[in-house]
Amino acid sequence: MRVLGQSITRNGLILAAFAVATALLIAGTYLQTRERISEEQRAAEERALLQIVPREAHDNSLLDDTLPAPVGDDKLKLAEPRPIYRARRDGRVETVLVPARAPDGYSGAIDLVVGVERDGSIAGVRVLAHRETPGLGDKIDRRKGDWIDSFAGRSLKNPAPAQWKVSKDKGVFDTFTGATITPRAVVAATRRTLEYVKANEATLFAGDAAATGTEKGP
Repeated sequence: MRVLGQSITRNGLILAAFAVATALLIAGTYLQTRERISEEQRAAEERALLQIVPREAHDNSLLDDTLPAPVGDDKLKLAEPRPIYRARRDGRVETVLVPARAPDGYSGAIDLVVGVERDGSIAGVRVLAHRETPGLGDKIDRRKGDWIDSFAGRSLKNPAPAQWKVSKDKGVFDTFTGATITPRAVVAATRRTLEYVKANEATLFAGDAAATGTEKGP
């Protein structure tokens, strides 16, 4: 019995040691993977931002000059905290890149970033994440087509408010053959983002070169 007890104790200690070693290995792998994923996400986000505001159009680090976007705002409709990026030239904020969410896409929510110039016009719009139908709704993605470029230069006055709709709803923005819900959701989300920027422009475009970095949001 004594030998049996010693054997059980020894085996238990071995199993415990193995469990601890496995847990440490998994934790270490997770931490390394999380850091790599975070770096890749940061790089991907920067690439999307630079499609809207090229490097030559600003002289600050977009990823390091931010304001927090409000969660639950009825214009942006964000489900989680996201940063608003600011592009500067000689210390002056020229463009803000605002995250937005279209919760009413055909296959689920569509995450966007909308670049808005100081004069209220759109510098560009990019889709960051979506689950729309391949070959139909996924044409909102710049890699699948140039439809998203139709927002460049638009503003709350161009077109008139009644025409900030897709063509099927008597607006100026085209739809895709067989897919109306997706472009309708993106058009509405983009307009709401312009309205958000208009209501908060004093805060979003405030500051000079000394005010770079993460600041308190609107």
